[in-house]
Amino acid sequence: MHGPSGCELVTDAPTDNQGRGESFSPTDLVATALGTCMLTIVAIVAERHGWSIEGARARVEKEMVADPVRRIGRLGVVITVPGEFSGKEQELLEKAALACPVHKSLPVEMDIPVRFEFGGERVG
Repeated sequence: MHGPSGCELVTDAPTDNQGRGESFSPTDLVATALGTCMLTIVAIVAERHGWSIEGARARVEKEMVADPVRRIGRLGVVITVPGEFSGKEQELLEKAALACPVHKSLPVEMDIPVRFEFGGERVG
């Protein structure tokens, strides 16, 4: 239960780990936290500069490993930002995303490749 809003979050273990797979697993929430944190920080920086990032998206693919223990082994991230940005602007947004608190909180041994895609039409 989220104290300030009263929203309730339901989780379930995946079917390959004794769950029903009927909701986000705790490790799914880690992946979701990473993508949303990166996108939130990008939005804050863009707003500060007056840049529209309407239609921006984050996609995170989670891969589990079992050796030596069951854990998240890889979180592949793709941040898509519609619109045209100069090289310097792109660099600023990328640096901001990589500095998000969730990214900085994950262990350094976790494989977290991040790809940025800039350009294209803005999607409302």
